[in-house]
Amino acid sequence: MISIFFRTAVALFIVLPWIGPAGAAPVERPNVIIIFADDLGWGDLSCQGHPTIATPNLDRMASEGQRWTDFYSAASVCTPSRAALMTGRLPIRSGMCAETPRVLVANSPTGLPHSEITLAEALKEVGYATMCIGKWHLGRPAEFLPKSQGFDEYFGLPYSNDMGRFKKIPRRGKDGEPDYRACRVPLIRGDEVIEPATDQRQLTKRYTEESLRFIKTHKDEPFFLYLAHTMPHVPLFRSEKFVDHSRRGRYGDVVEEIDDGVGQILDTLRQLKLDKKTLVVFTSDNGPWLVFKEHGGSAGPLRDGKGGTFEGGMREPAVFWWPNTLAPGIVRDMGSTLDLFPTCVKLCGAQLPDDRQIDGVDISPALLGTGKSPRETMFFYRAEKLYAVRHGAYKAHFFTRPSYGKDAMTEYEHDPPLLYDLGQDPGEKYNIAAKHPEVIAQIKRIAEQHLKGVVPVENQLEKGYRLKKRRAVKTVPVKKPIPDRE
Repeated sequence: MISIFFRTAVALFIVLPWIGPAGAAPVERPNVIIIFADDLGWGDLSCQGHPTIATPNLDRMASEGQRWTDFYSAASVCTPSRAALMTGRLPIRSGMCAETPRVLVANSPTGLPHSEITLAEALKEVGYATMCIGKWHLGRPAEFLPKSQGFDEYFGLPYSNDMGRFKKIPRRGKDGEPDYRACRVPLIRGDEVIEPATDQRQLTKRYTEESLRFIKTHKDEPFFLYLAHTMPHVPLFRSEKFVDHSRRGRYGDVVEEIDDGVGQILDTLRQLKLDKKTLVVFTSDNGPWLVFKEHGGSAGPLRDGKGGTFEGGMREPAVFWWPNTLAPGIVRDMGSTLDLFPTCVKLCGAQLPDDRQIDGVDISPALLGTGKSPRETMFFYRAEKLYAVRHGAYKAHFFTRPSYGKDAMTEYEHDPPLLYDLGQDPGEKYNIAAKHPEVIAQIKRIAEQHLKGVVPVENQLEKGYRLKKRRAVKTVPVKKPIPDRE
């Protein structure tokens, strides 16, 4: 039973504004909406420079708010990146990263440990209504679904849209279109499957409709909406209205339908006069799935994509919107999905847990225009191994490895590490390690100090997972500097 003291505290939190930094005007506790795309590349929005994908709503959101240029996911594949967003902690701390499998699979018996505190749980403690819509991918059993992780409501798919397959139906029709009937992925409301094989062509549209319903239902109380789109993860599906909508083909159609949904959400907030009371964040879980060629996205000038620790695998588009509160403009500070947890917790009047390491930092000074982002360093893990570290403008790669292909099980250990100046060389083409041994030494010290604070935990992804023959990763030492990329 909730105590009278707690009920009173929650009521005060709902009524009173959050007091910002010294000298700043009081900031009212915002509603929070996080829109999380799946496999969207850094270069896939028109405000990011894409020439044939039109995203006018996200473009307007960026012009009215902030577009961050150096914003990172905490992992390069689905499950660990989502665990990091929800907890503000590197996935290695929760056991939500592994080599095989790299993500939870459809029949995985486990999920995000209940010992972890999610953003939904933190905000629910101070009176927020909470809902998760879309792809969860943090556990399929009922005890790991969103309603067991702090969300009042859930509507969506429990895992990736390619994880349900029906062998009797070809995966593609005669016209080359993916057949939604061949992808038997369950749609869940709450804890119950409402459609064993949902029509994925309608998913983005239905996610938007559910989002609008939730916003309207909770317009008179603080709310947290986590909208995790299934797309543009392959197979690509879009509703009839968006077929052949984009010059970029099916992939562009999918992205433009997501953009349309963003526009509907922002319009609804304006109509309900909630726009000045709501922080909206748009970003993605990891980079584009390049192996699918035209059905995958673009990392723009960045190197590589999903699955890897070069910039294209983890640097993501990021747009923040909160009219009359955010300082509009392009933000070139460093940020991460890890930072959404502590930032939202602070802005919403909740408390950070003090019994665990939080890897995110509070980026509200940069959002509110009172200072810079305190993030100076980003750690790039592949499974449970630290592959690279960015500190300031410099990024050092201790290990590199192809994301896919015949050499995907070969990692290269670099001594000295590869070094790139991301300010001058965001595409990581020109290794400058020989010119800056002092930078290499500094980043090595940072990595060593960081690893001292990483305590091994039980791996959650490999629980109950069986392979007839587990492939071992081969490590190849590289002593000589590799040639610059063309």
